[in-house]
Amino acid sequence: MDEITGLRERKKAATRLALHEAALRLAAEHGPDGVTVEAIADAANVSRRTFSNYFSNKEEALFHGDTVRLRRLLQLVHERPVDEPPWTALSRAAERFTPEAFGGRDRSWLPQRRQLRGHPGLAAHQVAAYTAIERELATELAPRLTGADVALRARLLAATFLAILRVAIQHWIDHPDDQLLDTVRAALAEVAPPTASPDRTSTADD
Repeated sequence: MDEITGLRERKKAATRLALHEAALRLAAEHGPDGVTVEAIADAANVSRRTFSNYFSNKEEALFHGDTVRLRRLLQLVHERPVDEPPWTALSRAAERFTPEAFGGRDRSWLPQRRQLRGHPGLAAHQVAAYTAIERELATELAPRLTGADVALRARLLAATFLAILRVAIQHWIDHPDDQLLDTVRAALAEVAPPTASPDRTSTADD
């Protein structure tokens, strides 16, 4: 039974990825406004109904990659020692996340991202992908905090970190000759809480 369930989940993941990649490819060819749900489904060789089983609209399909990467980031934070200070946990998770999520990407991905980011109707959807993970990240951070207003402070810390990461990645998309990891490190260090001691030399193996 576990094997059957695992196979079913892998097939679902493959279909979801195929729809996401079809959406990106069509957006690059025709512009985001020229993409329809029907065209995405046809390009992925599935029905319109199948598309609806995975995504509620084309925007969700376009930004599926962001959702996957952010869930991986959440997992990396969860794996940090619980007694580690929150900003240290976030920074070290980012150290692993950045090369893992973006290190092996073909440079053809960059024009696609610029096109999506530059479309006024899609900006809110990208921000929404980050906002959707914010509450879960705050839940991960809360046990690392002490004192008053832990829930509020955890939410603020999560929102700040995710905003920094999003801006750093967007900056790198505009300046791809820079190293993304260096950009992320610099952004985190720039706004680190006063009690944090950012370690610019830390590595993914820490």
